[in-house]
Amino acid sequence: MGLLPESTNSQYRGSPWSAAFLGLTAVLTIGPGCIHYFLPDGGAGVIAGLDLSADRTVIVGVFAWMGATQIAYGFAQLLVALRYRSLTPLFLLLALIERSLAAIAAWITKGSGVAHHPPGAYGVLVAIPLLLGFLVLSLRPRNGPDGV
Repeated sequence: MGLLPESTNSQYRGSPWSAAFLGLTAVLTIGPGCIHYFLPDGGAGVIAGLDLSADRTVIVGVFAWMGATQIAYGFAQLLVALRYRSLTPLFLLLALIERSLAAIAAWITKGSGVAHHPPGAYGVLVAIPLLLGFLVLSLRPRNGPDGV
């Protein structure tokens, strides 16, 4: 069998645009993951503008940990977008849940009194309606005799 089972793309009946959007989401997950993991400060200071003087080691370590999970999750999203499209609705739903929880934390529960928000806090506000729209499209069967 090998590492990967056979492709399930032929079983996917939703919009091809949803699978393509999931691929874009993957790239936009892997990119920040690499920043968090590979930059010396994880992007905490140079991008997010955080003061690292309190406990630099812990802050940078947490950013690297998050980067590691983003890289792995992003590669899973990319694999689904390219090879296992029948899982597209599930992965769009997971991304929607993740981005929604991030938005709630950034703007309501954890970061509501913060004067400065990192770029990702704004990005999730854009991502949420897009993810919801492409999730709906992924669940609607294509029209036509060839499924398009």
